[in-house]
Amino acid sequence: MKRKIIYGAAIVLAVFIVVAGVKVLQIRSLIAFGKSYVAPPETIASAVATQENWPEMLTAVGSVTAAQGVMVSPEIAGTVSQITFESGAKVNQGDLLVKLDTSSEEAQLRAAEAQVQLARVTAERTRKLREDKTVSQSELDTAEATLKQDEANADDIRATIAKKTIRAPFAGRLGLRLVNLGEQLAVGKAIVSLQSLTPVYVDFSLPQQDLSKLKTGLAVRVTTDAYPGTNFTGELTAINPDLNATTRSVQLRATFPNTDQLLRPGMFVQAEVVLDAAQSVLAIPGTAILSEPYGDAVYLIQPQTTNGVTNLIVHQQFVSTGVARGDFVSVESGLKAGDRVVSAGLFKLRNGVTVTENNTNSPPPSLTP
Repeated sequence: MKRKIIYGAAIVLAVFIVVAGVKVLQIRSLIAFGKSYVAPPETIASAVATQENWPEMLTAVGSVTAAQGVMVSPEIAGTVSQITFESGAKVNQGDLLVKLDTSSEEAQLRAAEAQVQLARVTAERTRKLREDKTVSQSELDTAEATLKQDEANADDIRATIAKKTIRAPFAGRLGLRLVNLGEQLAVGKAIVSLQSLTPVYVDFSLPQQDLSKLKTGLAVRVTTDAYPGTNFTGELTAINPDLNATTRSVQLRATFPNTDQLLRPGMFVQAEVVLDAAQSVLAIPGTAILSEPYGDAVYLIQPQTTNGVTNLIVHQQFVSTGVARGDFVSVESGLKAGDRVVSAGLFKLRNGVTVTENNTNSPPPSLTP
């Protein structure tokens, strides 16, 4: 019985030793595989840090204003008898917009013109009689004064009729019609907005420390979220002679041709004044910057040779960034010209990861996107 127990224990021990040996071999094999395993490289896009000359710019926010703009309204109260425009239409200077009822004034004008005709005949007759010394000089003076007074009365009625005939004071585009036929208009009642859209102005302000850099004739570029990706180019045409005593800023005005009439009065824009001076910067795409709580960083691509095989490895590099221009950002420290950095695919990387470059699917960055 004891012998059977000993035989059984020996068999169990032998099985345990065999199983343990197999597991040790498996673990050793896994460890060896882990040491030799190389993760597949991550696909990224890359860019090279380049030294460039960027024109120095002053940025501000501004507002578009019309070169000429007015809310058309009557100078004299009256009833609308004719409307000759449509909302949003283009008009030329002098085009008829609205005519108020002038039937009463026209009747008064006919009576005044008849009175003028009579006064003119009387004055001419008195002048001939005076030449014959038939009448006194005072009678001639009275007749000529009466003629002038009657002519003035007729001119006053004509002026009233003209004021009730409302025309476009300048060429431009009309807004929404705010009156209807038969409506009784009071003095100053809004009829329609008229804005001249070619050219337009952009008004903005800059701090007083930039005043020495400014002069008329500098190029000004503006962008607006109404037209993403579109840049409008104009010229700095006016610098206010005095500064705002509260903000210590100077008011500026740039003129834009606006031939396509995309810029509209009241529109909010971002303005950039392009100065004559240029600054040398080290530029990389803005997509290469990884914002961390403790600073900005990039992934620097460097070759690394292991066991005779050269791979591209990324290392995180902290940088100090400067101004942004289009799709680019300037780097003040942390990189040098010629360094290659990751420009797309940053969030799947970590220090020491092997990468492979593929720039075919990434749109090229631009200073004027």
